[in-house]
Amino acid sequence: MIEELLPASVATVEAYGDEEPAHTVLYPEEEAVVAKAVFKRRREFAVVRSCARSAMEKLGVPAQPILPGERGAPGWPAGLIGSMTHCEGYGAAALARATELASLGIDAEPHQPLPEGVLPAVALPAEVDRLRRLADDRPGIHWDRLLFSAKESVYKAWFPLTAKWLDFTEADLDFFADAGEQHSGGFRARLLVPGPLVGDRTVDRFEGRWTFRRGLVATAVSVPHT
Repeated sequence: MIEELLPASVATVEAYGDEEPAHTVLYPEEEAVVAKAVFKRRREFAVVRSCARSAMEKLGVPAQPILPGERGAPGWPAGLIGSMTHCEGYGAAALARATELASLGIDAEPHQPLPEGVLPAVALPAEVDRLRRLADDRPGIHWDRLLFSAKESVYKAWFPLTAKWLDFTEADLDFFADAGEQHSGGFRARLLVPGPLVGDRTVDRFEGRWTFRRGLVATAVSVPHT
């Protein structure tokens, strides 16, 4: 599901439900991070790291610990960029060589409406208006949840480039569906704060992709070097 949202240079690995990924055993350094966590948190922590280590192997990089750094962002081996996501019944990781992409972000969420009161906290008025129009055209998609997921992907791509927080209201997202497709499309995120410098250019918007299936919505953002 995530693979189709990203360039071919990105290695992706997913785990659904009770699937047992190849590397679910944690390194001692990782065990220490979740030593006092509940079982569900420990399980999610292990599953996404298993996915990430399998993605490392796809790129020819030895499996190694992935420790959370500032604001919980994963610390990747030198020369790699990546992103991880997990929700009920699903976990995924996406990695690429830093020479291929400047940054990337992925997110998956249950394909359900957002809880009451969440949308006004994460959406701009213009976005709410667009979501209403989208819901009229394609009522089978929970556009509010898709917006939330896309903003998570935007933030995950933003943070490694800036080391700064990005509020939900600091990016204005516009969605579109693929021609002839009911389950996939793209989105554009216009940054409402000064964007990061990538090479010799200032990035003022991110481009992303979305899909939904198997009771999940998934989004991904990739930031090219040029």
